Amino acid sequence: MHWGGSFEVENHTTITTTDEEKSREVEWMDRGSLAHQNSLSHNHHDHDHLDETQQSWLLYPQEKKKKKYIDLGCIVVSHQVVKYALWGLLIAFCVIALPTIIVKSVPKHKVKPPPPDNYTVALHKALQFFNAQKSGKLLHNNDISWRGNSGLNDGNELTDVKGGLVGGYYDAGDNTKFHFPMAYAMTMLSWSVIEYSHKYEAIKEYDHARELIKWGTDYLLLTFNSSAKFNASRPTAHYIDKVYSQVGGSQNGSTVPDDHTCWERPEDMDYKRPVQTTTAGPDLAGEIVAALAAASIVFNDQSAYSKKLVNGAEVMWTFARDEGKRRRYSIGNPYIDTYYNSTGYYDEYMWGGAWLYYATGKESYLSLVTNPGISKNSKAFYMIPSLSVPSWDNKLPSAMLLLTRFRIFLSPGYPYEDMLHMYHNVTILNMCSYLEQFKVFNFTRGGMIQLNSGKPQNLQYVANAAFLTSIFVDYLNASDVPGINCGPTFISSTDLRNFAVSQMDYILGKNPKNTSYVVGYGNKFPRHVHHRGASIPNDKKKYTCKGGYKWLDSGKANPNNITGAMVGGPVGGDGFNDVRSNYNYTEPTLAGNAALVAALVSLTTSAGTGIDKNTIFSAVPPLYPNSPPPPAPWKP
Repeated sequence: MHWGGSFEVENHTTITTTDEEKSREVEWMDRGSLAHQNSLSHNHHDHDHLDETQQSWLLYPQEKKKKKYIDLGCIVVSHQVVKYALWGLLIAFCVIALPTIIVKSVPKHKVKPPPPDNYTVALHKALQFFNAQKSGKLLHNNDISWRGNSGLNDGNELTDVKGGLVGGYYDAGDNTKFHFPMAYAMTMLSWSVIEYSHKYEAIKEYDHARELIKWGTDYLLLTFNSSAKFNASRPTAHYIDKVYSQVGGSQNGSTVPDDHTCWERPEDMDYKRPVQTTTAGPDLAGEIVAALAAASIVFNDQSAYSKKLVNGAEVMWTFARDEGKRRRYSIGNPYIDTYYNSTGYYDEYMWGGAWLYYATGKESYLSLVTNPGISKNSKAFYMIPSLSVPSWDNKLPSAMLLLTRFRIFLSPGYPYEDMLHMYHNVTILNMCSYLEQFKVFNFTRGGMIQLNSGKPQNLQYVANAAFLTSIFVDYLNASDVPGINCGPTFISSTDLRNFAVSQMDYILGKNPKNTSYVVGYGNKFPRHVHHRGASIPNDKKKYTCKGGYKWLDSGKANPNNITGAMVGGPVGGDGFNDVRSNYNYTEPTLAGNAALVAALVSLTTSAGTGIDKNTIFSAVPPLYPNSPPPPAPWKP
C-alpha cells in the first residue's frame, strides 16, 4: 500500500492450465459456491483492519465533478448554449415548418385568373376578321365555317409568277385584293406584335397574329420579282421594273361581270379578275417595303424567312427610289384611283426607310429619312390638320412617331439629332391636336373625333389615332416622362391615354346608339354588314352574278356573322343605319381592322402593360455619336 498516491491492489498470479486451477476459476465465477462465500468473508475481515478514511475509499464511489462544457469535436460549447439552441430549433419548427406542412397538406383550390378586360375580348374577335378575309387555299384551322378556298385562278395568266397571285386578303365586302392597303394592314399588325408581343402571348394570340402576318407577306412577295438578290455594293441597281398592284376590282359605270357588278361569294366567282400592273409607284413600293421590313423583325426567330423578307424589302426599295419611276401608283388607273387613290409618296419614303433601318441597321436608310428634303417634300412640318390624321394613305404621323421612338430610347445625337428633334416636336403637336380642348378637330355630341371632316367611314381614322396616342403614352411611361406640353398647357400621359380609351370605348358601344361597331362584340352590333360572303348563305348552292342580289337587298340579318369586323360607322355625326345596301355605314376594311387590332392590344391591361423596348432595335448597331464640326475660325 502506498499512501499519498493512488490506492492500488496488486494481484500477482501465475497462469496455470491444470484441471484443479480451472475448477477453482469456475468456482470463483460461481457466486453461489462455497469458495466465493469464504472469499467474501475473508475480504470483510480485512476491511476491519482499515481506518475509516481507507474504508470510505473502498465502500463509496468518488463524486464526479459536473462538466460545464460539451465537446462537439470542432467546437466546445457550454450546456446553456446547447439548451438555447435546442429551444430555438423547436420554436423555429413550430413557427415555420409546422405551418408550411399544414398549408401543403390542405387541399388546393386553384384561384381563377381575373376575367379579360373588354379590349382583350374585342381583340380576340378583331383578329378573326382576317381569317374571314383570306383568299386562296385555306388552312384546315382557319376556323371560319362559311369560308372555303377561293381565287385559285388569280393571276394564272401571268408568265413570270409561278402559280399566279393566289393568296392574300380581300379588302372589304367585295372580292378585290388591293395591295396598297393590304400592305399597310400587314405593317400595322407587325408593329403591334413587335411592341406588344408579351400581350399577344399572354392571351394566346401570338402564333395566330404571326400566321396572319405571314399570310399577307407571303402574298406580297409574289407581287414582284422578290427572288432577285439585292447587292449592297449596288444599292441603286435596277432589280425590278414592275409591281402587281391589284387583283380584281371594277371601273365606275362597269356593266360587265366583276367584283362590283356581281354579288357572289368569293368561292363562287366565275368572272374575269384582271391584274393591275404598276411600272412606277414609290407609294405602293414604299408601303410594301414597310410591310416586309417590319415583318422581318416579327420573324427574327426564323432566320431564313426573315432574311428573305429583308432581301425583298431592299429590292423593292430600289424600285421606290428609282428617279425615273417617281409618280403615284394610282394616277390614271380607273381600277384604283376611285377606291385607293394615293395623294403622295414622300411619307412612304419616311415610313419605309424607317422600317428598313430598324430591319437592317444600315445607316444609309437613317440618313435618308432624316434628310431635310424628305421632310420638306412630305410637308412634315407644315402642321396641316389633315396631315396629322394617320391612315393607309398618310403615313406621316406614324413615321414621325416611329422615328421619335428612336430618339427617345437610343438618342443617336449628331448628325441626326436636329431632324429627329423636329419629328419629336411635331409628334407632340399631333397628339395635342387630337384633344378636344384644343379645337383642331370637331367632335360629335357623343364624343367621337371627326378626323375625316364629317365624311363616311370615319372609324378607321379614329382607331389609327387611338393607337398612335396609346403607344406614344407607352413610350413616355417607358422613359419616365409624365406628359407633354401643348403650348403653355401641360397634358399628363393619363389625359392622353384617356383620349385613346374614350375613342375605343365609343367604337365598342359607349355612344348615343349604344351600338358596338365591332361585329360579334357586345349585345348590340351590326347584323346587316355590307359583305358578300357574310350575307349569302353557305347552303352549298351557287348563286349567279345577279342571282346573289336578293341577299344584298334582303332585310334579314346576315346568315353569317363576320366576327370582329369594324364597320364604317356613323356618318356626319353619331347617326348610324344598320343597312346592307349602304356601304358607308356597314362595310368593313382590312386597313381599318388592322388599326383596330393595334389599338386594342395597346390598351388591354389584362394581358400586361407597357412595350417591348428593345426588339425593334435588334438589328441596329451600337451608336457612337459623331462630334459636331468645330466652329468656324474667329475673324476679327
